[in-house]
Amino acid sequence: MDNSPSGRTVVVTGGTRGVGAGIAQAFAATGAQVLACARRPPGQPLDGVEFVPLDLRDPPAVRAFFDSLSRLDVLVNNAGGTPYRRLADADAERHVRVIELNLVTALTASLAAYEHLRRARGAVVMISSVSGGRPSPGSAAYGAAKAGLENLARSMAVEWAPEVRVNTLVVGMVRTELAHLHYGGPDGIDAVSRTVPLGRLADPSDIGAAAVFLASDAAAYISGASLLVHGGGERPAFLDAATANKPSDKED
Repeated sequence: MDNSPSGRTVVVTGGTRGVGAGIAQAFAATGAQVLACARRPPGQPLDGVEFVPLDLRDPPAVRAFFDSLSRLDVLVNNAGGTPYRRLADADAERHVRVIELNLVTALTASLAAYEHLRRARGAVVMISSVSGGRPSPGSAAYGAAKAGLENLARSMAVEWAPEVRVNTLVVGMVRTELAHLHYGGPDGIDAVSRTVPLGRLADPSDIGAAAVFLASDAAAYISGASLLVHGGGERPAFLDAATANKPSDKED
C-alpha cells in the first residue's frame, strides 16, 4: 500500500470554501488526490481539488459516494456551521438541523468510509470548535454539537484502533470570506484579533496545515487527541476586571 502523501486519497466534507477549502488545498499541496464534498461548488475552482456534489444529510447518497471510491486514506469531517440564533428565538426543529449538520453528518460519513479507512490503515480528522468547550450564546446547538463531535472522535479512536486513527482539531476564530458576518468589517475583525494572544485570527491555511499533520505519518502515535488551534485562546475576562496588581492613582 502506497502511504506517501502523493499516493493518498483524501475526502474533505464541506471543502469548497473557508476552513474546508484551506484544508483541501493543504492536502492537495502534498500531492494527494483530494475530493471536496458539498452541496454547492466553490465560487472558483480550487487547485488540485475535485468537487463532488453531495448532501451529507442524505445517508444513502453518502454511502453510495464512499462505495464508489476505489480507496480512501483520510477523511476530514469539516462540514458544519450555524447562523446566530438564540435558543428561545427558534423552535427545536431548527436547532436539531444545526446538530445534524455539525455532528450527525460526521458520524454518517465516518461509518460510510470505515471499510476503506480500515484497509488503508487511514485517519479521520474531525474539525471541532472552541465553542464546544465553553458557553456558546447565540450558537448553543452548534456548541453542543461540537462538544459531541469531540467525544465521538475519542470513542471512535478506541473502537477503531489500531487500524484507523481518529483525532480532532479544536479550532478558534478564523478569517474566512464570511468573517465579516460574525465580527463586522475590518475594524471589527481587527478588534477581535487583538483579543487573541497571537494577535490575529487564523487563516484557513493554518487549519489545513494542522489537519495534514494529524493525518500524516509524523502523527502515527497520535489518536483520540484534541489539538487546539486557537492562537493561544482568550485572555480571561477577570484579569481585566480585577484591581489587584494594577497601578493606583493614589500612588506617588
